[in-house]
Amino acid sequence: MAIVTISRELAALGDETAHELANKLGYRFVDKSILEERIKSYGITDKKILKYDEIKPSFWASLSQSRDDYLHYLKSAILAEAAQGNAVLIGRGANVILKNVPGVFSLFLAAPPEIRLERVKSYFHCDEKRASHIIEKSDNDKRGFHRYFFDADWKDPGNYHIVLNTGHIHPAVCAEIIKSLRDRIITDEIEAMNTRKIGELSLGQQIKHHILYEKEIPIHFFEASVSGEEIFLYGVANAQSLIEAAVLSTRELTQGASIHSEIQVVQDYNLMP
Repeated sequence: MAIVTISRELAALGDETAHELANKLGYRFVDKSILEERIKSYGITDKKILKYDEIKPSFWASLSQSRDDYLHYLKSAILAEAAQGNAVLIGRGANVILKNVPGVFSLFLAAPPEIRLERVKSYFHCDEKRASHIIEKSDNDKRGFHRYFFDADWKDPGNYHIVLNTGHIHPAVCAEIIKSLRDRIITDEIEAMNTRKIGELSLGQQIKHHILYEKEIPIHFFEASVSGEEIFLYGVANAQSLIEAAVLSTRELTQGASIHSEIQVVQDYNLMP
């Protein structure tokens, strides 16, 4: 099992390249609509999705509980899609969520400003001024989305395995380049490691959902990390009884696993509303 994530500038032929690559590899193409449907299946409304989906949230929106809910379900959706096996995931910070996972190959697609401008003018049937505004807003939203949700620089080449200029390379050629690199880098051993790690991340996310959203145990900054048969719980709680409830709830999902609690007790700890 292997995953390819694609981040892209507006008018850098991201969807076209992703489709070409998915066809060449025989992978599923997981785009915005597929992720949105999965997020909505968790009960997140269209309004909340539109509020945060690859846009820079307002100051207050970035501090709200709905922001944390959206990020939780976005991670859940991406991990659920990755767990199904070979896929090309486009946008939504998938490269950050799956960072350092063996068998995940991340790329960024860019294009020269003048080429992006002409493409946007053609796409939207608008003049140069309007096209420039559309590009500026898209770049600002994507940059803000990655900064607020992941504290990551969207355009930093260091966050990707490869950056391609689609101003001068056709999507089919980009797909050939990526497939060639994928075939050289992703071995059977790495694919097996990918399957195992995605399974561990998915279980950690399920534990987090079970404790915070189903059991509603109030543990701040809660995270669950899984490594083989060992599970580590992290966060801050107001009382020891909450920690014990979290451990018990984790056992409900993970029979036979060794559970280690690193949750700290800080009495009278409260977050700002």
